[in-house]
Amino acid sequence: MLTILAAIAPNFLLILLGWLLRARHVLDGPFWLQTEKLTYFVLFPALLVTNLAEARLDGLPVAAILGAHGLGITLVLGLLVLPLRFLSPRLRADGPAFTSVLQGAVRPNTYVGFAIAAAIWGPHGVTVTALASSLVIPLVNLYCVTALIRWGSGGGKRGLGATVLAIAKNPLILACVIGAALNVSGIGLPPIVGPLLKILAQASLALGLLCVGAGLEFSALRGAHGPVAAVLGLKLAVMPLAVGALAWSFGLTGTTLAVTVTYAALPVAANAYILARQLGGDHALTAAIITASTMAAAVSLPVVTLLIGYLP
Repeated sequence: MLTILAAIAPNFLLILLGWLLRARHVLDGPFWLQTEKLTYFVLFPALLVTNLAEARLDGLPVAAILGAHGLGITLVLGLLVLPLRFLSPRLRADGPAFTSVLQGAVRPNTYVGFAIAAAIWGPHGVTVTALASSLVIPLVNLYCVTALIRWGSGGGKRGLGATVLAIAKNPLILACVIGAALNVSGIGLPPIVGPLLKILAQASLALGLLCVGAGLEFSALRGAHGPVAAVLGLKLAVMPLAVGALAWSFGLTGTTLAVTVTYAALPVAANAYILARQLGGDHALTAAIITASTMAAAVSLPVVTLLIGYLP
C-alpha cells in the first residue's frame, strides 16, 4: 500500500500545487488558459503520438484491452446512465444537467492515467494506457457530443455536419490516428520530428496535472450533491468494476489487467468543462463533477490499485 501511495501521491500533489498557484494568484487566469491550450493542442497529442507510434504490440492482447473498455463504457452508458434521464426528476427536466452527468460517467482524465501508469508500471503501463486511450478518447467524444446535440441547450444549433467535423478535427483523436498509423505501417517515429515530439511529450504530464489543479472549482459543489454523487459512484466504482470484470473474462492478467482497470477508474477529464460550454451543457455542474471526482480519486485510485494486486 505504501508503495502505491508513494507512486500516486506526487501526481495529486502536482494537482494541489496547480490549485494553490491559482488560488494564491501566483499565476492568474490568462496563464492557465494559454497553458491549457498548449497542453491540449500540442503537448498531450505529442505524448499520444510518441507512445502509440513506438508501442510494442507483439504479444499484447490488443483486442481484449480495447474490447473491455469499449464494451464496458457502452454497457454502463446504456444500462445505467441513460435510464437516469428518465428516472431522476431533476435530470428528466434538465437536459444540460444530464449531459454533464453523462460526460462525468464516461470521460477519463488521461493526464492522470499516464502519470500513474508511468510511476507504478513503467513503459508497459504507458503502452497499455496509450492503447486504451486510442479507443476511449474517440469513443467517449462520440458519445458525449451526440448527447450534447440531443440534450444540450445549444448543441443542436451547431448542426450535425459541423459537429462531426469538430470531432474529426479533435487534436487528441488526430494524435491517436497518427500514432496508430505510424505503428501499423512500421514507420515509427521519423528522425528529427520523433525526438522533437518526445521532448514535447515530457512536458505534457506535469503541465497537464498543474492545469487540472488550477481548474478545480470548489464553490461549484454547492447545490449539486445528487448528480455529483451519482457520477462518483458511476465513474470511480461501477466503471472500473465493469471494465475489470470484462477484462478478466477476456483473459487479461497481471500488469495488463491492473493498468486496464486503473484507466477505467480515473477521475473526470477537465476538457468535459470545455465541451459543456461549447455545446450547451451545464458547465457549472460539470465543474463540480470534475472537482469532486479529482478529490475522491486521490483516495479511490490507491484502493483500486491495491485491490487489483490481489487478483490472479
